[in-house]
Amino acid sequence: MAIHLVILNPFVLFIIQALFQIVSCLSYNESHYDYIIVGGGTSGLVVANRLSENPAITVAVIEAGDSVFNNPNVTNTTTFGLSLGTSIDWAYSSTLQIYAGNETQIYHAGKALGGTSTINGTIFISLPNNELESDVKLIVVYRLGMTYLRAQNVEIDAWEELGNTGWNWAELWPYYKKSEYFQRPNSKQRMDGAAFNSSMHGSTGPVPVGWSSTMMGGDAHAIVNATWQNLGIPYRADANGGEMLGFTVWPFTLNASTDIRADAARDYYWPISKRPNLKVFTNTLANRLTWSATFQGNKSLASGVNITTADGVESTLFASREIILSAGSLRSPLLLENSGVGNPTILQKYSIPVQIALPRVGENLQDQSNVYMYASANTSFEGYPSYATYTSALDLFGNKTSAMEAYVYQSIPAFATTIAEQSNNSTSQAAQETLLRKQADLIFKSGIPMGEILTVPSATSIGATFWSLFPFSRGGVHISSKNISASPLINPNFFMLDWDIIQQAAVARFTRKVLYTKPLSNYVNSETSPGVTTVPFNASDQAWGEWFKEAYGPNSHPLGTAAMMAKELGGVVDSKLVVYGTSNVRVVDASVLPFQVCGHLSSTLYAIAEKAADMIKVKWND
Repeated sequence: MAIHLVILNPFVLFIIQALFQIVSCLSYNESHYDYIIVGGGTSGLVVANRLSENPAITVAVIEAGDSVFNNPNVTNTTTFGLSLGTSIDWAYSSTLQIYAGNETQIYHAGKALGGTSTINGTIFISLPNNELESDVKLIVVYRLGMTYLRAQNVEIDAWEELGNTGWNWAELWPYYKKSEYFQRPNSKQRMDGAAFNSSMHGSTGPVPVGWSSTMMGGDAHAIVNATWQNLGIPYRADANGGEMLGFTVWPFTLNASTDIRADAARDYYWPISKRPNLKVFTNTLANRLTWSATFQGNKSLASGVNITTADGVESTLFASREIILSAGSLRSPLLLENSGVGNPTILQKYSIPVQIALPRVGENLQDQSNVYMYASANTSFEGYPSYATYTSALDLFGNKTSAMEAYVYQSIPAFATTIAEQSNNSTSQAAQETLLRKQADLIFKSGIPMGEILTVPSATSIGATFWSLFPFSRGGVHISSKNISASPLINPNFFMLDWDIIQQAAVARFTRKVLYTKPLSNYVNSETSPGVTTVPFNASDQAWGEWFKEAYGPNSHPLGTAAMMAKELGGVVDSKLVVYGTSNVRVVDASVLPFQVCGHLSSTLYAIAEKAADMIKVKWND
């Protein structure tokens, strides 16, 4: 009788059927979204925040890492860098750098909600201890980070000249300000060198920008500033207005009241995390895109993303509108390749069916090489120095600038040939020549900063970490397996072209001058690294290069691996950031930058993501 009542009672049957429909609906809603964003990092969370402002739109974010909201290794601004090498750091290893000592380098990238904005900050430099007669290396750890420095205006304008309509300084400027919540320095910080132009900053954005309570005090900034001015370098009170040449005291991405790091999750996600139309999948790996059997016009239509959760369960999330890749310049290309978008030669090697032949996916990788120089000293300096100096080719080469300019332009065809020959048959010499000429024009005709030098005085040493801003060498990042979890093949090709040694040597020589110029030289005892025995005052570029190859590390500004430019130049995405050959896949991260920028990446990435979100909204009338 009981069985008869349960099975045949019409009301019970109605309830069972309704419950089944609800469960099915929940399952559908948890797997179907309007937008899917792969990568909950610096760029991805900006886009997620802005798209989910419309409550009628559903957004999913796939993030390989976990929340680090309360992780002291992330939040603490005086000990940042402790997270490197931990579970929240991808810690990718490069391939052997055959032009740079034949050793591998480590690339730190955030594996956490907030991405690399949660860990950026520490540069580890391995310096040969040449003052000792041994093979022992002295490991110097210099902490810097959370740097808020944008870019030179003309280098953003150059993006538009590569076929990217609407990407110029004037168009990006409001998005820099939209993302920023500027915090004015207090009287103590102003005494310690903090200065600003209020017209250059935003006041209502999510990202707090200001100065630390632990910034170096006393007359340190005045001494460093005077030293640079004695070398002909002007003072620039605020370097965030599009003109960067000179000495400046930079602000940070932090909460100035609490001295807590400002990362993308804390600023763009947590304040709106209760939105019911926004779902974040943490500890979830995106394996590949799935494709619709039908095309939109003649373009491939992505239908979803295949994922694996932390417990090893594999499933698919579906997108009705778009999929946005924001996994970073070292990971977004891997997702494209694993989804059949890339160089057919590479895809076929791993038996991946070719969905879209797009040979430049993963190519065009550019990063700067960072070197640290220092001397022993006796000072009373205390605190954190945020002292940046931007130098031009004229500053660095002086009366030899015209000769260097002629050398570079004369060498561009050979440089372009070298790049084309090492790029998996993905580009032509002519395309690379066009790009290198544009880069040379920026350096020699527009006079943009060519070198960045961070002066680092302390109680016992005075040093500087430095790099040339626009290396000509190009590398790549590609999959090493069909398994997306496998380590990628990252090859920046550091120092592949001799011009990169020449320009780095020019920055090094100028950096060394600061140790021997008053008033800062009054505090210097003796140069420790590289030391005048290893690299004499009259050393050749080659001698400097030998030291660089032992002392350098990556600057951790990798970009360009899904470049935004005309397809015939080697572009992977168009001016709307849509991947060529697709109708609904965009890339929004450092991959899309065609060239390096003078500043540090986070501020520009926030601005790009803000602009990208608006472009997406315009397309869909949101």
